Amino acid sequence: MNHDRFEEPVTVLVGMGLPVRLENVAEAYAMLQDWPATSRSSAHMIALNACKAGIAGEIDAETVRATLVAFARRHNILAPDMVSLAPAALAGRASTSNNG
Repeated sequence: MNHDRFEEPVTVLVGMGLPVRLENVAEAYAMLQDWPATSRSSAHMIALNACKAGIAGEIDAETVRATLVAFARRHNILAPDMVSLAPAALAGRASTSNNG
């Protein structure tokens, strides 16, 4: 069993709003390392430290994931859950096609 893998990936929007799917602690750490120094905050430091602790085996991957999600929310880069949005999008399409 891979203990550094998230139970559910976290998708964040980076660069020009491109979605990036982070599936484990190492990927989260790499993304946070690449975060611009001028935009780093206390949330960034907490998430980065959680990644370091996760890599060292001091905390579990789901704790790292929770700090990553909090960081992403704070910086408005957490991508919407496309699975939960799909039914709403399909319902919207059905109503517009019925009206046309």
